[in-house]
Amino acid sequence: MRRAWLGFGGNIGDVEAALRVSLTALDDHRDCAVDAVSPLYKTPPWGLLNQPPFLNCCAQIRTTLEPEALLDLCQNIELTGKRERLERWGPRTIDIDMLVFEGVEQDSDKLTLPHPRMQDRAFVMLPLSDISPDLQIAGRSVAEILADLDTNGIEPVLSVPDWWRAS
Repeated sequence: MRRAWLGFGGNIGDVEAALRVSLTALDDHRDCAVDAVSPLYKTPPWGLLNQPPFLNCCAQIRTTLEPEALLDLCQNIELTGKRERLERWGPRTIDIDMLVFEGVEQDSDKLTLPHPRMQDRAFVMLPLSDISPDLQIAGRSVAEILADLDTNGIEPVLSVPDWWRAS
């Protein structure tokens, strides 16, 4: 099994529930296991600013899937969560981004790894630093990258361990 790091977010409907369902779907999949999930954060919108704030978190998983197959699984989970791709950076019920896949660097029409814009996004790097501060991206640790980003407006919502698991 190889490790992969995923970013999760949404700002329409019951996002916390959608995130729980998405993480559980990954953990329940025969080819995946969720190893760590960051705290949940409320974050200002990015890209398209005239929309509600987001809830964001990151997860580290183990998987036997190849990167494209994991992407397909994540997109199917998004569809189950009624994700509609209407507007770039627009409102959404659930969004799952593949950030890093252990041992893989690629740039194809379908998937670029590591995620090409993650280093510019505090809403990704802050929760990622909670679970993998030493993870290397382009020769720098997540913690080092985060130190250069503006985290103003990002607030923790749920920081209890395993907040996403059914109680």
